[in-house]
Amino acid sequence: MAATPPLPRRFYQRPAPDVARDLLGCVLVSRLDGTVSAGQIMETEAYLGPEDAASHAAFRPSSHRLFYGPGGHAYVFRAYGLHFCLNAIAGARGTPGCVLIRALEPTQGVSSMALRRGVPAHKVALTNGPAKLTQALGITLRENAADLTRGRLTIRPPGAPREFAVAVGPRVGITRATKRRLRFWVRGNPYVSRPSQT
Repeated sequence: MAATPPLPRRFYQRPAPDVARDLLGCVLVSRLDGTVSAGQIMETEAYLGPEDAASHAAFRPSSHRLFYGPGGHAYVFRAYGLHFCLNAIAGARGTPGCVLIRALEPTQGVSSMALRRGVPAHKVALTNGPAKLTQALGITLRENAADLTRGRLTIRPPGAPREFAVAVGPRVGITRATKRRLRFWVRGNPYVSRPSQT
């Protein structure tokens, strides 16, 4: 059976909060080093345009080319000078927005993920945070601007109908615009980075 095609460009060309919610259950697939590693997305955060003080569109000029480009591309940045974080650009060209991928439940290539992370394959610490999942999948700044609809880093639709409850709450790990309820996660999933904060 052929692999399910990646999500199409039109999926991403919508408001970031809609994309963030609908990415839950989808599968992030990495073929970056010759092996296939993948995980089902369990937690996301939406970021908007300059009106959103926490968004890089508001305070990181170097991100503007991607933020205002067409949805469906990767925006990878280094957090605190140490860790990489993966975002999916959302919205039509000229409309800024992105979705931070915060947590995955591994589905394929778990031994490779564990080797990259130095964490036992059965531990939720393998991919229960944005920097952890990028390390597990081998994602670095090389993937900045990658087309998520094709190539070696893609996001595919769920393999089965979504049968989970979606929780919504304020974003975490930021100091600006902390009241906006733009974090989405699969309620009860152990891989969610901060499941109890609502």
